[in-house]
Amino acid sequence: MQFKEVLQTSLQIALSYLDNLDAASVATTADLVTLRGRLAKQLNQQGIPPEQVVAELAADVEGGLIGSAGGRFFGWVIGGSLPAALGADWLASAWDQNAALYSCAPAAAVVEEVAGGWLKEVLGLPQNASFAVVSGCQMAHVTCLASARHAMLSNRGWDVEERGLSGAPSIRILTNGQRHGSIDRAVRLLGLGSSHLKSLPIDAFGRVQPEILKHALQEDSASPTIIVLQAGGINTGAFDDFLTLIPLAKNYDAWVHVDGAFGLWAAASPTYLHLVGGVERADSWATDGHKWLNVPFDCGYAFVANPEAHQAAMSHRASYITVNAEARDQIDWNPEWSRRARGFPTYAALRQLGRDGIASLVERCCGHARSLVEQIGGLPGAEILSEPSLNQGLLRFLDPQQGASEAHHAKRTDDVIAAILTTGEAFFTGTNWNGHRAMRVSVCNWQTSDRDVERAVQAVSDVLQGKTRNEMAAQFPNAAGTLKGEYEI
Repeated sequence: MQFKEVLQTSLQIALSYLDNLDAASVATTADLVTLRGRLAKQLNQQGIPPEQVVAELAADVEGGLIGSAGGRFFGWVIGGSLPAALGADWLASAWDQNAALYSCAPAAAVVEEVAGGWLKEVLGLPQNASFAVVSGCQMAHVTCLASARHAMLSNRGWDVEERGLSGAPSIRILTNGQRHGSIDRAVRLLGLGSSHLKSLPIDAFGRVQPEILKHALQEDSASPTIIVLQAGGINTGAFDDFLTLIPLAKNYDAWVHVDGAFGLWAAASPTYLHLVGGVERADSWATDGHKWLNVPFDCGYAFVANPEAHQAAMSHRASYITVNAEARDQIDWNPEWSRRARGFPTYAALRQLGRDGIASLVERCCGHARSLVEQIGGLPGAEILSEPSLNQGLLRFLDPQQGASEAHHAKRTDDVIAAILTTGEAFFTGTNWNGHRAMRVSVCNWQTSDRDVERAVQAVSDVLQGKTRNEMAAQFPNAAGTLKGEYEI
């Protein structure tokens, strides 16, 4: 069998990697020069046995993989992979289905159909909403905003799919002032123009206030308007007040889109459900699967309350397309044509966790985020900037010199983050927030444990104490090869 040996090799490498995550450095240990030196080989003239290719690839990327699959990764908002989701993802590759139509991937189409219904139940969205399984929240925004573009212009007698945007009524987009950059990219990709984005001022908690939105809506009430609200801001996890803002928007016939890349999953937890109160009244929603649902990259979900607008924006018909009148053809709802069968890992993850498991996962991650922020924030020289309302928090590190400026504190914060990474014990990333440089704490991995939190806090504590390379190597023997010089921060 041509596949047996190479797949067995891949399995052994994968299991070794996953089994070693807890002991390995969560940060990379190989630099750019090293990786290029290993991987930039001259392309061979003759073929190489596949098992040799895989084994050499694994050896050459050693030290160049971030441990985001494990429980000590707290950077950006990146989840891991549940066992069932990973297994299903491997099968998706082996089955190699083009999940564009029912006719070319019947099982993939039905699995996606079922998973979409389950997702709407878990997230508390209208059961009559249409959905798409896409590559991530970026393309979920594109899908939802394309649907909004169709609806807004169709209401004014303009067929944007037929006539394009030249000469069309100008659409304005009002957004939370701390919107994610994927919104900007989606607006550009759809030809709506970044100049039509208007950032609304927010309060101290990162929320749009009703009077601010009302004033913005009244300024140009005749223009077709899309409003983008947040379910979980990238820095603080802030939620807009959907119960108040969405009905207000509807009074002006605006389309409300919700960026819920990770925050929409609060709906799965009885403890955090209140944060998304009223979100079901929006017109479209975007979230990720490769964040809190912990399915492998890449996976995102788009939901649209107006299926007709959604299908009109996406669907295409031609004589060579075999359409099934009774089944759900994915191409009617997705921007992609050829596409991976992402429904398989989503289906598997939902079945492995169940409703209670998803709720428990959300609540555990939120608890770990609070513990990290509180414990690190209690260390000498650390300051809490934002306590988690969900699973995101902010800290900074203060320069101890008398009269230190904001620039000094910013440098100190970046230096501490860099030093933490070299320990290999934890992975955090930086951001700017309210004029401060900060370290973000983000927890959404199913494997994160109390022990992972303890190790991360200890690593930060040792860095703040300025321990030497030898002392750190003794403390973190698995990361000894990554430590660079003295910790003079």
